[in-house]
Amino acid sequence: MNTAVVHEWLTTHAGSEKVVEEILEVLPDADLFALIHDPQGMRGTRLEGRRVTTSALDRFPGAARRYRSLLPLMPFAVEQFDLSDYDVIVSSSHAVSKGVLVGAGQLHLSYVHSPIRYAWDLYHQYLRESGLQRGPKGLLAQLVLHYVRIWDSTTANRVDVFLANSRYVAGRVWRTYRRPARVLYPPVDVDRFDPTRPREDFYLTLSRMVPYKKIDLIVETFTRLGRPLVVIGDGPDRAKVEALAGPNVILLGRQPDEVVADLMSRCRAFVFAADEDFGITPVEAQAAGAPVVAYGKGGVLESVVANRTGVFFGQQHPESLGRAVELFESLPPMDARSVRENAERFGAGRFRREFEEVLDVAWTAKREGRDPERAVLALEEA
Repeated sequence: MNTAVVHEWLTTHAGSEKVVEEILEVLPDADLFALIHDPQGMRGTRLEGRRVTTSALDRFPGAARRYRSLLPLMPFAVEQFDLSDYDVIVSSSHAVSKGVLVGAGQLHLSYVHSPIRYAWDLYHQYLRESGLQRGPKGLLAQLVLHYVRIWDSTTANRVDVFLANSRYVAGRVWRTYRRPARVLYPPVDVDRFDPTRPREDFYLTLSRMVPYKKIDLIVETFTRLGRPLVVIGDGPDRAKVEALAGPNVILLGRQPDEVVADLMSRCRAFVFAADEDFGITPVEAQAAGAPVVAYGKGGVLESVVANRTGVFFGQQHPESLGRAVELFESLPPMDARSVRENAERFGAGRFRREFEEVLDVAWTAKREGRDPERAVLALEEA
């Protein structure tokens, strides 16, 4: 198969980029496309030095820093990729990459991390937090996102098979596109974590500091509780988080993988407050033997087992999180081996095997004139 892999932007090495890495492990000869590519952001990863075909947006000044502001141009830009020479197109999509143009004889698998959050689920929250609810700029933003939603719905017809990173996202794919999706949990490198080390008396959280990650909520809660908390990450909300942090909270900023692995292997528990599509960091924490205190919504409900590998809180406010921390501390210590075994369900080897099987079934069905989507869904049922 002559194969192309399409991703929106390669600017930082986060969960979706790790999925792309594993797809390329299965398809090492595939050509890689991205609207925007920042080679510096890929240093030290398996994508470093990889040849990437980019769009005209990549030549905009400061595109690697300001790529989100280019969203209105992205539907047009992704349609300019000429993929006509490829048998198979695999799109890794949390914005527009599923909208590439394909021909009738080509197979298009789209791995959906999420339908476009700012245009769908987070639309009103995005307008509110960006100050775009009224005024000329607000009206323009609302019109742009209205047309993005229309384009996004229409381009679902360009996909043969949808893959979703959780049952939660599969439900959103159905609601948004009225298409079923086969669940394929994202890969987690569980082997880089050591679950055997003694736990210490501090909590840990790790995230980009953006509003929906709710790092401010975690810091405010732990400042009130007086419990020791270590925070890893940086982002636009850094100043807000710093203003809320008491003397018991240590802000480390961005840290290399080895520091992250060390702290996850020693922390008392990992705290996660986002409504996330899947949430790789809670699985990484469990791979390190750390129980998780998590907001009980989204993909984390599929990766954390209540009262065995973690506890949940029901609302994103300090009182609810505080009660969950107190509940966690009142329970008998959770067995690190059981916590680790739960995380092993999401290993990278499992992802590669399942992705390769789905691709083989879909490609065979396509060549034989059968419906690839039906063939893949039958595989899941079996």
